[in-house]
Amino acid sequence: MTVYFIGAGPGAADLITVRGARTLAACQVCLYAGSLVPRELLAECPPDARLVDTAQLTLDEITAELVRAHEDGRDVARLHSGDPSVFSAVAEQMRRLDAAGVPYEVVPGVPAFAAAAAALKRELTVPTVGQTVILTRIAHRATAMPDGEDLATLGRSGALIVLHLAARYVDRVAEELLPHYGADCPAAVVAMASRPDELILRGSLSDIAGQVKAAGVIRTAVIMVGRTLGAEQFRDSHLYSAERERHVC
Repeated sequence: MTVYFIGAGPGAADLITVRGARTLAACQVCLYAGSLVPRELLAECPPDARLVDTAQLTLDEITAELVRAHEDGRDVARLHSGDPSVFSAVAEQMRRLDAAGVPYEVVPGVPAFAAAAAALKRELTVPTVGQTVILTRIAHRATAMPDGEDLATLGRSGALIVLHLAARYVDRVAEELLPHYGADCPAAVVAMASRPDELILRGSLSDIAGQVKAAGVIRTAVIMVGRTLGAEQFRDSHLYSAERERHVC
């Protein structure tokens, strides 16, 4: 049978994709991160499905559950918050399933940064202002960052930076980006994006850390820093320009 890594989306239960919901409804076993995945999604599972909260499980224990379900001839939904392609810890699970000879597929989901951009009502790539988005995090007690991927290095690009898992260290983020972006650079933090308790903070590098501290935001938040967040005067995209040649096929 097959393991399906399913992106559950950023928080709102109705932001799972149609494919994700249909796959979830067809699986006899569902492993989910109880602290991150909305419990309303579990209602999509078959009534007799085995539900396993992985919040307190180790990688070995999770792998054992996946392999056991496969050996029992049961499809497995492995629900991950956001999209499996970014900061999901899916890679090591896939590696272990490969070693065990267990087939798997990936169903993409809506990532947290996309939900945050929607909440801000902003396009992250704006013509002549910024066309690059960097998705990253910072090292603290978690896995160390590779050489050359520290904020001081990434900040030299001037591109819009989106930080996951960093709200608790927003002071450090602002301090390291300030020399490259300037105190007046637009910054925003969206906590609990797409959920009923969503919180949006807007400001600049000079004051965003203070806002985050005052609001008590320490987790489940996305930090964004870059000029496209405040862009108002910019050229229209060439995509819909009257000067663009259009050929009817």
